Amino acid sequence: KEMVIPYLDCIDPKAEAIGAVNTIVNKNNRLYGYNTDYDGFRYMLVKHKIDPRGKKVLLLGKGGAAKACISVVTDMGAKEVLTVYYKENPETISYDACYQNHGDAQIIINTTPVGMFPNTEHSPIDLSSFERLEAVVDVVYNPLRTQFVLDGISKGVIAVGGLEMLIGQAKCAVAIFLEKKVEDSITHRLYSSLLEERSNLVLIGMSGCGKTTLGKKAAECLGKTFIDIDEEIVNEIKMPIEDYFNQMGEPAFREIEKAMVQKYSQLNGFVISTGGGVIKDWENINILKKNGRIVWIKREVSLLESGNGRPLTPNAETTLRLYQERLPLYTAAAEGICENNFSPEKGLDELILVFAQILSKA
Repeated sequence: KEMVIPYLDCIDPKAEAIGAVNTIVNKNNRLYGYNTDYDGFRYMLVKHKIDPRGKKVLLLGKGGAAKACISVVTDMGAKEVLTVYYKENPETISYDACYQNHGDAQIIINTTPVGMFPNTEHSPIDLSSFERLEAVVDVVYNPLRTQFVLDGISKGVIAVGGLEMLIGQAKCAVAIFLEKKVEDSITHRLYSSLLEERSNLVLIGMSGCGKTTLGKKAAECLGKTFIDIDEEIVNEIKMPIEDYFNQMGEPAFREIEKAMVQKYSQLNGFVISTGGGVIKDWENINILKKNGRIVWIKREVSLLESGNGRPLTPNAETTLRLYQERLPLYTAAAEGICENNFSPEKGLDELILVFAQILSKA
């Protein structure tokens, strides 16, 4: 983005001010350089009502995208913009200095690759000490919600991933290449469509609540692929889950379950039915949320199936006790609730509606 500049014939003033180019157009054998990062990033901030005016902003990273983001928040009136970098640099501050002296930052922007697929477990910064924080913004869009974004959500602030910036950049690129304006209403629809296509629908709930039945129907309705984590575990262990429980114990089973969750949560466009106990390990929920939206298939205890190879719910009495024990975990993990106490058709309609409502808030 920076090294290419000397090879260009003309540079857009905005790109020249940023010092980085990411789009080049050949017009009559002359190369014109532009920067769509600026417009894409500004579009994302405005869309989510993130206003840097008069605020302290921390910018993580110092590459080409970082320069565009700095230019945007500066133009929008940020009071102070500090670049945080892991190496010694006269133009930046260290992460230690950031924690020690700038805990009053109100907006934190990540332009580093930390948290990007396939290394999705890390966040570039610990948000716990930032008591005045209002928003976190990540330019990474794979996964849809990085650990940094999920940490922001947990902290109760506005938290936005990079998919909308990507859409905003495309809008700008269309204007550059085709000299055609794309209305915001079209851009919003494209974002909603892409988000629905890429997002996994993750089903949690007690064993026997209807996750598999509804999940298969929902996958067909939404044009997604259905995955049953318990079935994948059986394929892995080469025996029924009940037998594995009896031979190896629950802890060994949970480790295999976590591995399957990790494997399929990194993919996109799936309906994932999880085992009833997946919520016992919060790391599973955290992993599933990165590309998925979690819906609790909630069914009256009296309607739950028991027995039939279910090692933890062999009878109705045990099912009731386990339900009461797990109720707080399901409540904490769910981003939406689908009541499944009537026909499968009604349950499916409810599930599709709940999924759409969750995505509409993103």
